[in-house]
Amino acid sequence: MSVFADKPVHQPGPPRTYVRREGRLTDGQKRALSELLPQFTYPEDGRAPGEVFGREAPRVLEIGFGNGESLAAQAGKHRDQDFIGLEVHRPGVGYLLQAVEADKLSNVRVSSSDALLFLDQALPQASIDRVQVFFPDPWPKKRHHKRRIVRPDALDKIARVMKPGAVLALATDWDNYAEQMMEVLSAHPAFENCHGDAQFAPRAERIVTRFERRAHRLGHTIHDLAFSRR
Repeated sequence: MSVFADKPVHQPGPPRTYVRREGRLTDGQKRALSELLPQFTYPEDGRAPGEVFGREAPRVLEIGFGNGESLAAQAGKHRDQDFIGLEVHRPGVGYLLQAVEADKLSNVRVSSSDALLFLDQALPQASIDRVQVFFPDPWPKKRHHKRRIVRPDALDKIARVMKPGAVLALATDWDNYAEQMMEVLSAHPAFENCHGDAQFAPRAERIVTRFERRAHRLGHTIHDLAFSRR
């Protein structure tokens, strides 16, 4: 989750799950966005991921990758898998692209589009093996809860692109959001808790990012959830 702040941008239709937070771009991030983004942008024309990556491999979609630290580490460790990362904040996209270049990661593609639009337009049905939503914006004020990414209409879109048996892995350090995630996912007909009714999951495979270290310093409990696509 980004640490930058900005005013909400309003649009008709379902509530956005984010605000645009540009922050300050470093020279390296500017160069990465200019030179690398065209090469590593995931197209939004609905073509099969195998065509985009030029091979058939397990596919991981991460929604809201922040600065991409965790996604880059995962892609480097699992070069036999293909990773699609969504992030609306340009500094984070630039940071990830720098890591992609430095580590020679050919198995990563990115998009800075609205996640809900991307899910509708870019990916075919039943094309993803794993979806990750780590530390999404908690929108802590009650009047903003409708913006949370884990809500029924967003889960419908996520479920559409997941293969049967694919796993949706989530993490949050907000107790209230963890409870809502559990409630909404447990009630959704497309998902089944991998660890039993109302049970949280062991920590998912990911490095401890700067954001997660900060959550620990603040005394927050990290809640992981894992649900499979029926």
